[in-house]
Amino acid sequence: MKLTTRELTLCAVLTAMALALSYLESFFPLSLAIPIPGIKLGLANIVTLFALYALGPGQALMILLARCLLGAVFAGNMSALIFSVLGGVTAMVVMILLSRCGRLSIYGVSVGGAAAHSCGQVAAAVLTLGNTAPIYYLPVLLGVSLFTGALTGLIAACLFRALAHTALMKG
Repeated sequence: MKLTTRELTLCAVLTAMALALSYLESFFPLSLAIPIPGIKLGLANIVTLFALYALGPGQALMILLARCLLGAVFAGNMSALIFSVLGGVTAMVVMILLSRCGRLSIYGVSVGGAAAHSCGQVAAAVLTLGNTAPIYYLPVLLGVSLFTGALTGLIAACLFRALAHTALMKG
């Protein structure tokens, strides 16, 4: 994939935004409101969804992988990298397929991506732990994915609406 300087710069800015949103999310302990371990809003996924629709699947995947790797390095938690990459790539593949089918809005694609992310993370837990016990937690994660995916889709849709008449969306 050959990128122009503009596209590469936009990918770098979006990667930085995703990292910042991921870091910002750590200041909002969702577990106080919803006492379910491992639940996050997934604010960085707003950037992933935006990149998928605005730039295409190749660049969105590149941004996702850079965010996962840099996030693990900056947090000093390389053991979490398998969870982040497996969940993120699973979500990206599902969102690409759902966006190409043309029957779902950005909300449906986002909810599907959130559900796939949960499945990918449970798969990472199964691989890491070496047993199938984490699969029993999947229904809880999928239920929360409905909410977090819809929220991410709503914010991404508002972002597209706000940027509709800018040079960013026309270029």
